[in-house]
Amino acid sequence: MCPLCPANATTSGNKLSPVSKIKQEFFKPMPHRPLIIDAHQDLAYNMLAFDRDYRRTVAETRQQEEGSLAVRENGQTLLGWDAYQQGRVAIVFATLFVTPIRYKEGDWDTICYTDTADARRFYKQQLEAYQRLWEEAPDQFSLVSTKSEMQNVLAPWQATPDEEHPVGMVLLMEGAESIGQVDELKEWWDAGLRLIGPAWAGTRFCGGSREPGPLTREGYELLDGMAELGYGLDLSHMDQQAALQALDHYEGHLMATHANAGALLKGADTNRHLPDSVIDGILQREGVIGIVPYNVFLQASWKRGDARELVPLSKVVEQIDYVCQMAGDARHVGIGTDFDGGFGLDAVPEGIDSIADLQKLPPLLQEKGFTDEDITAILGGNWLRMLENILPENQ
Repeated sequence: MCPLCPANATTSGNKLSPVSKIKQEFFKPMPHRPLIIDAHQDLAYNMLAFDRDYRRTVAETRQQEEGSLAVRENGQTLLGWDAYQQGRVAIVFATLFVTPIRYKEGDWDTICYTDTADARRFYKQQLEAYQRLWEEAPDQFSLVSTKSEMQNVLAPWQATPDEEHPVGMVLLMEGAESIGQVDELKEWWDAGLRLIGPAWAGTRFCGGSREPGPLTREGYELLDGMAELGYGLDLSHMDQQAALQALDHYEGHLMATHANAGALLKGADTNRHLPDSVIDGILQREGVIGIVPYNVFLQASWKRGDARELVPLSKVVEQIDYVCQMAGDARHVGIGTDFDGGFGLDAVPEGIDSIADLQKLPPLLQEKGFTDEDITAILGGNWLRMLENILPENQ
């Protein structure tokens, strides 16, 4: 059995059947530092909007950006080459993301779309930014769009854990407004896109954050086209009504790459968090939920400008445990940081200086009663299982 799939459930003790077909030796958990898969990072947006270069160290970026627009609008970075290596972050879901013009935040915010053609143009620019990164720094970053590419990324992380290795990038479209016709999905698939979230705010496909509503006719058509090609569906940002409809309708694999349990955030005036009904639907469909270590998503009373020390790292563990208690196992939860997605160092829990500090979660999870197998699954194995279900053998 693949060691990254928990052999026993945390709460129920039920045996779980093996899923992974990828060579088991790639997934042997490290004694103290398991591999991490982060299911949500807004890299291309930051590369183009703020000229952030994730080949640099965290300290280099912070020093270069001191007092800059990037820090004022997006916070101090939490990502960098050294942090990926120190944190054993082997794979990230790298987004294509553009803001609708109605949420433009100021004159500096130039990556905003007004219509489908606009969104498509910006998303193509972000795809090209990733492609340049892979071409210029293949020893640091590479595309993961097939099982064989995933194997090529994971193998050196396991074979020589004390050396530096390239980080694999799975492409995720956050907000599908760039897709004018369903037949365009094939073009994006051929370019390496593997995951799509129909919404950020509301789109013509469905209701979204701050803009509630159901799946539309175009939304159902989008889901059918995605399922036919094998895309993974990301329910993050979808309004509850739309998410429940998608859970009933979508025939492919689904997940929420970056969303927290709303039941632990009483008083939060937003439809951004997952209600129990959606969590239960994801669990029933064998999906995975990525917990976001963002203070606003961990403590309802916390607001931007408050001291980050008010939110301990244990709040992340509470969110993880909530999903596991609902599931009766540790098979359906992972991490989706949303770094550097509109917030930075001042808005994450005490104890996190960069993504490397996700390695502080294992001892906290152990204190909560999670086994080593559970922890390895939570930090990476559950997302690996999802990727194996979604990625084709070869392009």
